[in-house]
Amino acid sequence: MAQTLFTNVEIFDGTGKKPYPGEVLVQGNRIKRVAKGSDQIAREGARVIDGQGATVLPGLVEAHAHITYSDAPTLKSMGDIPPEEHTLLTARNAKLMLDMGFTSLFSAASAKPRLEIAVRNWINEGKLPGPRLKAASPEIVATGGLGDERQLHMYHTSIEIIADGPIEVRRVCREMIREGVDTIKVNISGDNFTATCRAEMLSYAEDEIAAAAEVAHSRGVNLACHARADAAVRMALKHGYNVIYHCDFATEETIDLLEAKKKEIFLAPAAGAIYATCYEAGDWGITPEVADKVMDLPRKMENTARVYREIRKRGIRALPGGDYGFAWTPMGTNARDLEHFVNLFGYEPQEAIMAATKWGGELMGMGDELGLVKAGYLADLIMVDGDPCQDITLFQDQQNILMVMKNGEFHRAPQPRRRAARRAKAAE
Repeated sequence: MAQTLFTNVEIFDGTGKKPYPGEVLVQGNRIKRVAKGSDQIAREGARVIDGQGATVLPGLVEAHAHITYSDAPTLKSMGDIPPEEHTLLTARNAKLMLDMGFTSLFSAASAKPRLEIAVRNWINEGKLPGPRLKAASPEIVATGGLGDERQLHMYHTSIEIIADGPIEVRRVCREMIREGVDTIKVNISGDNFTATCRAEMLSYAEDEIAAAAEVAHSRGVNLACHARADAAVRMALKHGYNVIYHCDFATEETIDLLEAKKKEIFLAPAAGAIYATCYEAGDWGITPEVADKVMDLPRKMENTARVYREIRKRGIRALPGGDYGFAWTPMGTNARDLEHFVNLFGYEPQEAIMAATKWGGELMGMGDELGLVKAGYLADLIMVDGDPCQDITLFQDQQNILMVMKNGEFHRAPQPRRRAARRAKAAE
């Protein structure tokens, strides 16, 4: 069985501890041994990779992936892409995410029903390059809720499946599970992108929310939700949704409820989309004034920061990532969310990276074999040119991702370090 030995590396093992010098031996698709400090692993029969002091760490996990998104300015425009072209776009985005060091993706909704299912299956069969993928349904949406782009005089579609009433919700969930999704995604609350159902409003009634949960639980799939409103978060907890996105307006009492179930749930704020829409979307007509006066986004951003600073204190699993794939949050820039965790929510860099690795493995349902640099774990590894615990932005530049290994095989073979040479040249 083939062996690869990484020597002269710093190891971030995913536990939240700062990197330490050591060596990592990969055999087949598993990590065989990890040595710390001056301990050396036998070289015989192994391909030896001198890391030149670079950092080896678990592959990143995107907790709120939308690889079917097209870097378009509106959800509605994504509905105009024919399914054939949309499948190719999804495959391209999957490869891009792997290029950027994301070896696993937990989808937060597909733009069309079978896009992610087909791409996931081909990745698993080795026919396409891409991360491990938990495929999701499209956004399951109530009439007038986030994602409903229809008009009485003209039919539109975007990224949604409309389902009203518990009977129809059950039917849609069963249909999506029949087709092969790993996750059902329900939009329980609205959003400030939707004039008729804002972020602090419920878009579904409790019997509809319960109907989706009933089907998902009975079929053994993940149950995720869009829940910005405080009442939406409470409904999600009551009915056993295990992945709760956003939670921007959660009250202290609701955070108490989240803490009580912290071993059962995962959160992801998707801060990147809010931040970029507030301050960086002017070229697409969302000026800071529009973001404030029309969309009320700065207030939402302030609430998100308040909530997740408290979430951090309570040790609730919150993961970086989310809603990348709009024009002002283009696909492949997803690692910026780790920086937001540090700058906006007060996480230490090593905490943010742990959330994107160890907790990411747990989110993928593979916590006993994914997300750590540990003997026996799957060899999903990346090598970074520098110490990301000192500079959390390193993940944002593909040149800094010196190597990507998934399942013990190189997606991107190791490259020599460049940053030291670039700094020396700049100093001349």
